[in-house]
Amino acid sequence: MKKLIALLCVFALFSFAMVDDDTVTFTAKIENRNGDSLIIKGANRFTKIIVADKNGVFKDKFAVAEGFYQLSDGTEYTQLYLKNGYDLTLTMDAKEFDESIKYSGKGSEENNFIAQMALEDEQMDFNTLLNSPEDKFSAIIEKKKSDVAAKLEGNKKLGETFVNQYKSTFEQNMKALSAYYEESQKVKKLNGKPSPTFDYENHKGGKTKLEDLKGKLVYIDVWATWCGPCRAEIPHLKELEKKYHGKNIAFVSISVDALKDHDKWKKFVTDKELGGIQLFADDSWKSDFVTQYQINGIPRFILVGKNGEIINADAPRPSSADVHELLDTNL
Repeated sequence: MKKLIALLCVFALFSFAMVDDDTVTFTAKIENRNGDSLIIKGANRFTKIIVADKNGVFKDKFAVAEGFYQLSDGTEYTQLYLKNGYDLTLTMDAKEFDESIKYSGKGSEENNFIAQMALEDEQMDFNTLLNSPEDKFSAIIEKKKSDVAAKLEGNKKLGETFVNQYKSTFEQNMKALSAYYEESQKVKKLNGKPSPTFDYENHKGGKTKLEDLKGKLVYIDVWATWCGPCRAEIPHLKELEKKYHGKNIAFVSISVDALKDHDKWKKFVTDKELGGIQLFADDSWKSDFVTQYQINGIPRFILVGKNGEIINADAPRPSSADVHELLDTNL
C-alpha cells in the first residue's frame, strides 16, 4: 500500500511538472493600478488579457513561445521575457511604474535584468544624445554596447537563450537608433531653408496652401488616424491650441491616411472635435510635402516661421515641455 501511495505521489509530481513546463504562470500585484486588466502582447499576434480578481491580484497560466513580450496596463507598458515553465510574480506601484518593478520566482533573473536596463535607458537624455556631434554620439553608443555586454557576461544566472535573444534585440535597437540619428542629422540641414509647400483639402471645405498662412508662425502635425502615438498627442495639441488661442500662430494637422480612408479621416476629425486647420495630404506618404521633409515615421511636428522658412523640421511634440519655449521664442 505504501509503495502504491509513493508511486501515485511521484506520478502526481511528474504530471504537475509536465503541466508547468507547458505553461507560464504569471502573477501581478499592483498598487495604485490604472485599471482592472493587463494585456500581454507578443509576436504572431499573441495577446493575453488578465483580469484582476476580487482581491485585485492578476493571475493566469498560459502557453508561450520563449521570447520577449510587452506588458501594458492601458496607460504604461514594460517589456517581459516569458518561457514555459516560468512561475513569475510582478510587484509594482503604477504611480512609479518603471522605478518600482520587481520580479520574484522562476524567470525573475531575466525580467529584473530587463527592468534594470529599461530604467537606465530612461535616465539617458535621448534629446541630448540625438543633438550630439557625430563623434560624441558614436562614443556614447560604443560605451553603451560595452556596458551591456559586461552586464550580460557578469550575470551567470541568466539563461543562455535569453542572453542570445537580448544581445540580438539590443543590437537591432542600437542600429535603429544610429539610423534615426543619421536621419535626424539630414533633417536638421533643412532648418533655415524655405519650407516645402502644400495645397491640400481642408476638412472645413476647399483647399489650403502654406502660402495662405504667411505672416504667421505655423506649427504642423503630420499624422494619421491609425497611428497610436499620433492619437496620444491629440489631447496635448488641443491644450497647446487653447494656450495660444488668439496668438499669431496657425496649428495645421496634415493626415497621411490612405485615400481609401478619406471618409474615416473626415469622421474622426468631426467625432474627436479636432481643432486647428485639418488637411488631407494628396498622396499619403508619397505626397511632395511629406517626401521633401524626409518623413518616414509619424507623428512628426514641424515649425515654419512667419517668413516661410523652416525653424525646426523636427520640432518637439505637444507633450514635450520644450515646445512652449520654442513657440514663445519665435512668436
